[in-house]
Amino acid sequence: MKLIIAAIKPFKLEEVREALTAIGVRGMMVTEIKGFGSQSGHTEIYRGAEYAVNFVPKVKLEIAVAASMADQVVETIQTTAKTDKIGDGKIFVLDINQAVRVRTGEMNEEAL
Repeated sequence: MKLIIAAIKPFKLEEVREALTAIGVRGMMVTEIKGFGSQSGHTEIYRGAEYAVNFVPKVKLEIAVAASMADQVVETIQTTAKTDKIGDGKIFVLDINQAVRVRTGEMNEEAL
């Protein structure tokens, strides 16, 4: 099993969710986050005054899938979230040692 963590631009969330649902992803966790990477924030002008935005708003997706599906999920997120502009985000893939469905007690892939 794999845990895929992706930080993407907020306006891409619905498009990514639809694409993942289409390939069979049955669930995900979504969190609104702020962060910065190589872009190191940016400046904006508000009421004539320029100010620095050090943390850029993003959306974090956490998706647990069978290992056999991980590459397809990563590719789907990458192609759907891509805008070809700086700040498109990052995707991380981690191993999951155990998963348990609280309601039924199902374990590992059956719990996903």
